[in-house]
Amino acid sequence: MPTLLRTAFGVALALCFNSAHAQPCPDWPPAKARSEISSLHTQIEHWNDSYHRQGVSLVADELYDQSVQRLSHLRGCFAKPAPIDDNPLKTAAGPNAHPVPHTGLNKLPDERAVQAWLKGRDDLWIQPKVDGVAVTLVYEGGKLVKAISRGDGNKGQDWTGHAHQIAAIPPHLAWQKTLVLQGELYWQLSAHVQAEAGSLNARSKVAGLLARTSITEEDGANVGLFIWDWPDGPEGMQDRLTGLRALGFADSATFSEPIGSFDQAKNWREHWYTSPLPFATDGVVIRQGVRPSAERWQAKAPYWIAAWKYPFAQVLGEVRKVHFNIGRSGKITPVLDIEPVQLDDRKVSRISVGSFKRWETLDIRPGDHVAISLAGLTIPRLDGVVTRNVERVEMKVPDAADYHPLSCWQPTEGCESQFRERLKWLGSKKGLGLAGVGPGTWDKLIDAGHLNGLLDWMPLEGAQLANIPGLGDQSSAKLLKSFQGAREQSFAIWLKAIGLPPTAGAQLGESWSDLSARSVDQWQAEAGIGPGRAKQLTAFFQDPHVQALAGQLREQGIKGF
Repeated sequence: MPTLLRTAFGVALALCFNSAHAQPCPDWPPAKARSEISSLHTQIEHWNDSYHRQGVSLVADELYDQSVQRLSHLRGCFAKPAPIDDNPLKTAAGPNAHPVPHTGLNKLPDERAVQAWLKGRDDLWIQPKVDGVAVTLVYEGGKLVKAISRGDGNKGQDWTGHAHQIAAIPPHLAWQKTLVLQGELYWQLSAHVQAEAGSLNARSKVAGLLARTSITEEDGANVGLFIWDWPDGPEGMQDRLTGLRALGFADSATFSEPIGSFDQAKNWREHWYTSPLPFATDGVVIRQGVRPSAERWQAKAPYWIAAWKYPFAQVLGEVRKVHFNIGRSGKITPVLDIEPVQLDDRKVSRISVGSFKRWETLDIRPGDHVAISLAGLTIPRLDGVVTRNVERVEMKVPDAADYHPLSCWQPTEGCESQFRERLKWLGSKKGLGLAGVGPGTWDKLIDAGHLNGLLDWMPLEGAQLANIPGLGDQSSAKLLKSFQGAREQSFAIWLKAIGLPPTAGAQLGESWSDLSARSVDQWQAEAGIGPGRAKQLTAFFQDPHVQALAGQLREQGIKGF
């Protein structure tokens, strides 16, 4: 089937009817609304030009579709109609006229829309929607005389030279009359399962190849052909498929199935989504077997054919806020709060950027729209920025140089996150294993003013704990018991709990004074300790904050300190 055409924005209105209409309109002043709509329109025009004129897809089709939906939604919110010349194909036209225009495809966004489209229709067929590039083939007296790119649907570029290097396009056919065929040139894949592998950039490979000045037979051997229409062919779909098979175009018949109900359409869609195919697909195409004569076709989406795409592999999410979480070691992890989006069967409202360096490169700010997918089909993953908010929101961004393994031993301004991570580690099974003590417990103690340092909880008594909001007598008694039990932990466990760097197979002994007196060379002499780790250990024991913690533990009678 033809690549799901990035047709005029009017088509997007049908897409957004079931989703965008339910979205609230942003509370923007008129000037901001104008600038945001203009910026998004310019971005989409750039994508259109690259896609249709140069054959280069700068954004995934599904992200493009969602961006067009968003533009349509914003125009509706602020009564800003699309320009008269708002045609995504306006830069794609070439010098060669198609004998029969290439129609577009209406997109059916969900099951309800598919059911509505099917209602009252008969003689229906379904085919996989092959993810490639559309082409017209013209034969005269059985000889291939012209291959034309889709262009704007009426005129396209001359691909005849390329066509002669593609083995899937026969140079001769047993047909003496003029024969016009419309189809899809696709990148050949072996046992490709769309649900597992995605599109593998297959369409772009074909588009890039055809954008060259010339190609070789070796290049062309990678390209397949799926004929999806014979405009002047027999009236009935079955007769057309039989004729195409006789001409050598077997894919058309192999991957076309009659359907009589929505359930059948749904089953075939799922089948082709999860079964091995020789090409990438991005949905299915449902069509009526009988359609108007070719003289009536126009370069726009007709009533007799529609596409039902597969579930989004990527969704567009609007960033609401950027958090900078600072871990126990000082590593900064930016995390995005986004407007909740549905991805497969998951609702996603929060996603990690990965690293601070990546955030700096992407410069993600509130109001930006990002692409999100599922890594391994389960974990939300940030793929990149799709469009940016025109107004770059000022944010308080941490300085990476301020954070390291020996920073933030107190919850001072800017250190709240790392300090809390230190407490979480200390109380976890990797630290002291404090039963019933989690992040919420530490937050209560901090909010009550009882924790200005990592070990300030140690001298707290039952009466003090009972007066903390949210604890009460029973909870405070359990907490006190847990705190007191920590005193029985070994010297090695206490070292690990307060942040000792990993020591591999090094011998630690049972004395803080001995360990704190070791030099870099002495540490490096221990088994499993290299130069870098030796410096970290020396820095840890010599750090004033760590030494102060050791003093507190000594005062509390903890063995080894």
